[in-house]
Amino acid sequence: MTSTYEAGSGPEQAAVLTVLTTTDTARKAQDLASGAVAARVAACAQIAGPVVSVYRWEGAIEEAREWQVLFKTAASRYEALEAWLTEAHDYDTPEIIATPVVRGSAAYLEWVERETAE
Repeated sequence: MTSTYEAGSGPEQAAVLTVLTTTDTARKAQDLASGAVAARVAACAQIAGPVVSVYRWEGAIEEAREWQVLFKTAASRYEALEAWLTEAHDYDTPEIIATPVVRGSAAYLEWVERETAE
């Protein structure tokens, strides 16, 4: 049986987040992913795309091809990851959305915490 972590089930486990952003080229997505991992503000980043985004910007409905980058980080490192993304991203208002991981493999979640430790 594989051990799992459930949020709030034990103080020995750190909370983990997935953090999503988007960008307009595959190269920029790769740079954001590798830069965040190198800076230890994310343990891992996955790139998916292109996706089509439809949104309202400055009063107009826009449509764009974008690449999604999904970062895995310890909750204690969220502020550092957000600051890093805000600085590294070229969008005026980059999408930065964090979602808590409520269950997962204990070994994987412990790895995320180790890889993002300051």
